[in-house]
Amino acid sequence: MAKIAFILLCHKDPDAIIRQANSLTAAGDYMAIHFDARSPAAHYTRLRAALKDNPNVTFAKKRVRCGWGEWSLVRATLGTVEAAAEAFPRATHFYMLSGDCMAIKSAEYAHEFLDRRDCDYIESCDYFESDWIKTGWKEERLIYRHWFNERTQKRRFYALYRMQKRLGLTRAIPEDIEVMIGSQWWCLRRRTIEAILAFARKRRDVMRFFATTWIPDETFFQTLVRHLIPEHEIESRTLTFLMFTDYGMPVTLYNDHYDLLLSQDALFARKISPEATELRRRLGVLYASEGARFQISNEGRSLFRFLTEKGRGGRRFAPRFWETESSLGRERELLIIVCKKWHVAKRLVERIRQVTNIPCIEYLFNEESCALPDLGGIQSTMGKRHRHRRALMRMLYDYYETERLIVCMDPANLDLIEDFGRDRALTRILEVECQFSDAYLIGHAKRVGLAGDRTPFETIERLLPTVRNDMTHESDRIRDAQFENYQRLREIDPTEVNARTLERFLSVPGATAQEIAGAEHLFAD
Repeated sequence: MAKIAFILLCHKDPDAIIRQANSLTAAGDYMAIHFDARSPAAHYTRLRAALKDNPNVTFAKKRVRCGWGEWSLVRATLGTVEAAAEAFPRATHFYMLSGDCMAIKSAEYAHEFLDRRDCDYIESCDYFESDWIKTGWKEERLIYRHWFNERTQKRRFYALYRMQKRLGLTRAIPEDIEVMIGSQWWCLRRRTIEAILAFARKRRDVMRFFATTWIPDETFFQTLVRHLIPEHEIESRTLTFLMFTDYGMPVTLYNDHYDLLLSQDALFARKISPEATELRRRLGVLYASEGARFQISNEGRSLFRFLTEKGRGGRRFAPRFWETESSLGRERELLIIVCKKWHVAKRLVERIRQVTNIPCIEYLFNEESCALPDLGGIQSTMGKRHRHRRALMRMLYDYYETERLIVCMDPANLDLIEDFGRDRALTRILEVECQFSDAYLIGHAKRVGLAGDRTPFETIERLLPTVRNDMTHESDRIRDAQFENYQRLREIDPTEVNARTLERFLSVPGATAQEIAGAEHLFAD
């Protein structure tokens, strides 16, 4: 059975570390601790005194003063790994942790998981070909030497960089090394750890190279594992669940994240808030439990993206530069049908096409496949349609030789609706208010990637209020915008009421509006 040696790098809160060490070793696993040399000596003394009688805990032989982005983090890790390998010969796996990490599965589950497949778990992507680095330096991290810390010695850091760049003092990557990059939270087998330690003793050239790269904890182990271990024995992912904000900062987890964490395909999670005492208590009890079963749905990151990638709620007060000299035309009318259920809006505009001569275009700003005429390429990609939205609409008016045009938009496109609402043309908005059954919401959650066919029903039940509230929020924002020519067509209203709404929106005779509103199965799913 798997036995884990946890490699813990920490720098604060010795009491929390003591609890973490006792909890993780109670199930028969091990822990090797490195306590940052920058931290108070009294804290380190208390830590050693509290854990001296625990035979499953050891400490790195030398404390290192660690700094973010420095080689010191890798040096501290190597020292702690070496101490663990020497002290715990029965350890089969070495798992990298921080003081902010906690187990989100039971020890029993973790051991069975690691026994299931003989491989190393480490995220390792091609350094140059992957898009792991989103912004900032890439090649510069490697080909220049970095002796100063960018956060604490910014002036020296950039002065050294500029000098090397000016003088052309670049260096080559060791010829037999293919640099990889990935998360520093890995789980490696014993033979992999032993191979890395042996390589580090033998290849001083590679060690010198990484020692002056920038942020080597994202490249050193990731590169060496790929260099030393066959590809089929590596699973390129981390077993630690973590999320990042748009600003690249780790998302902090609190008491109400318990159920979400248990459903993730991971063994640990980071970063648990120090104030989440109830979450820490419940996860500690869980780790020691037996017979616990877990329904893995893995919706955590997609749910976070769903809630945060909506964009800012504030209005845009100035037009884009490409729109300042353009207007749809004062004499034109733009009729916008806003509906979350796209199939309902498409059914409605198809009926309008049948009984009126108004050109209707479906979700041109939402669906790449929306049928559009050839307008010289401006319609070819979603990016072009959004960037040149007014030029696109003017060309559509000209193509159809009309002064009135109907388009469909999703309620999430409030920025587009507001843009067109401020145009000199007459803009009318019809919001189609539908009822959302649980079955529809479940389907929507699957379409946007929040759930899958194997997502447990209990997880879906937790997601439904979030999805429903999000749709309600989108509708509320449209009403709060207080558009001058706003109408609402509601599924729950009688056909006669909806016909009067359509009569005003379309400026058509009452009989024509009645014919449209009376269409069979208009709101059916």
